[in-house]
Amino acid sequence: MRDAFGSSVIAGAMLLAAVSFAGAAAAEPRVRHAAPSPKPPCEELLRRLPNVTRKLCEGAGLADTGARSVKGEPLYRVDVPFDKAKLRVLVIGAIHGDELSSASVAMHWLQLARDEPVAQPVHWRFVPLLNPDGVLANPPRRTNANGVDLNRNFPTPNWERDAATYWEKRTRKDPRRWPGPKPLSEPESRFLHDQMLGFKPHLIVAVHAPYGVLDFDGPTVPPSKLGRLYLDQVGIFPGSLGNYGGVHKGIPVVTVELPNALRTPLDAEMRQMWLDLLRWMSEKGAGLGDPNGR
Repeated sequence: MRDAFGSSVIAGAMLLAAVSFAGAAAAEPRVRHAAPSPKPPCEELLRRLPNVTRKLCEGAGLADTGARSVKGEPLYRVDVPFDKAKLRVLVIGAIHGDELSSASVAMHWLQLARDEPVAQPVHWRFVPLLNPDGVLANPPRRTNANGVDLNRNFPTPNWERDAATYWEKRTRKDPRRWPGPKPLSEPESRFLHDQMLGFKPHLIVAVHAPYGVLDFDGPTVPPSKLGRLYLDQVGIFPGSLGNYGGVHKGIPVVTVELPNALRTPLDAEMRQMWLDLLRWMSEKGAGLGDPNGR
């Protein structure tokens, strides 16, 4: 009897310990396993971006910055530095996810930045795909996965007052142009803002579509044309990159509006646009690279 009683006591103690351990384990936060490695970027992009070959995409050397979109897609950048470069230029594509050609042109220009000689050394930084969630949506969408227009989410002065008023009264609450709940509410706009703070570009080139014009915001003389796109300044919007960078921060912002969101210009035309940009930077962009080191 004593042995049976002792065995029962031991068994009960072991059961109590097991229950206590299980309860303690349940109370502890679960360990989060690392997310599986994302697919190689080109596997996704080749199915979406017009006029982008595997050679062009893989040769771009898209570098995972560790930053992520709303849905966890990597935000890539590529630096093309040159020795003794005193000019820093930031080139951005696909701020709006349904403007697929803008990402493609940024990729083509990235290759040209490596291949084409320049009159003055430039440190280029490319963010060819700022809004991957919009690009990879089916169908592609202008906004990010939170439904925010990233080009209305930058912290321009009086954003809280002006952005909401403009959206409600001027766009009639167009969901494609919702500026978000607050400036820099989105990981993608915060990422680009961080690039501006860290890289300190003297010039920003933002590629859009499909209005077929050239826009400009900032303190220096604008380019008159890039390829077949001619200057037609369309004004500024609360929360836009042109307003924030060009007007508020004094960093010239060239906004390239391609004629078509789903097709790129011909390769020769894209190269001519690039050459015109370089020519303007060397001849007319006297205000670039100011002594304050912006």
